[in-house]
Amino acid sequence: MTSGNEAPASVWFEDDDDLATLVSTARLPDGGELRLMRRDEYFAIMYGREQLMSSWDSGSEEALARLVCERLALRDARLLIGGLGMGFTLAAALRAASPEATILVAELVPEVVDWAMGPLAHIFDGSLDDPRVTLDICDVHDVIIRNPGAFDGILLDVDNGPDGLLDLANDRLYCNWGLRAAYAALRPGGILGIWSAYRDDAFFDRLVKAGFEVDEQDIEAGDYPKAHCHLIWFARKPGRAADEPAAR
Repeated sequence: MTSGNEAPASVWFEDDDDLATLVSTARLPDGGELRLMRRDEYFAIMYGREQLMSSWDSGSEEALARLVCERLALRDARLLIGGLGMGFTLAAALRAASPEATILVAELVPEVVDWAMGPLAHIFDGSLDDPRVTLDICDVHDVIIRNPGAFDGILLDVDNGPDGLLDLANDRLYCNWGLRAAYAALRPGGILGIWSAYRDDAFFDRLVKAGFEVDEQDIEAGDYPKAHCHLIWFARKPGRAADEPAAR
């Protein structure tokens, strides 16, 4: 898999970038459009002028999965990943999880799945073929509300943060009742991990009010000068996970 550390910080895609090529577009449910752009060996997914993700800024997406798995420390963890993106969160989960783990990926936009199997296949590097992985083209919110007590970890990277930039429907995930639904979908000791491009103190408070024990961590997107700093919330449902020994 291509490492995010190999790209220079100067790679950035603009609307008037003569060096960038439009590879494909994807229509969002609310009518917006995603664009898959390429410059040389680098790819980015754009929404308007917002660069949502890129093939070189993968550090924080990988950290989302790695740190959730480390905190769970379960042999047979059941993970739900909301948003396929460029596959960095999935790949990191596969590296961190045990052979007994299962990972369900919910991706709302069919074209994003097509990109994973087409122009971005070299980045995914076969991760979708791992027998631990199930990919569903669906709304992760629907998976959450239909599966109470089903998951040890829920990893959300479906938007730029809890404001619902891409799709107002994403607000359902981050509002009070959406967080309560995620709480209900977790097993005791389970963790809701949420990636964000920015800090949001009001959202931190909503997580606490939903019953979670919350930790937040700043994560650099890449290991190069001027790398962006993103934020991950780790919201744990109180209780003891199945693999944890009872207190003595």
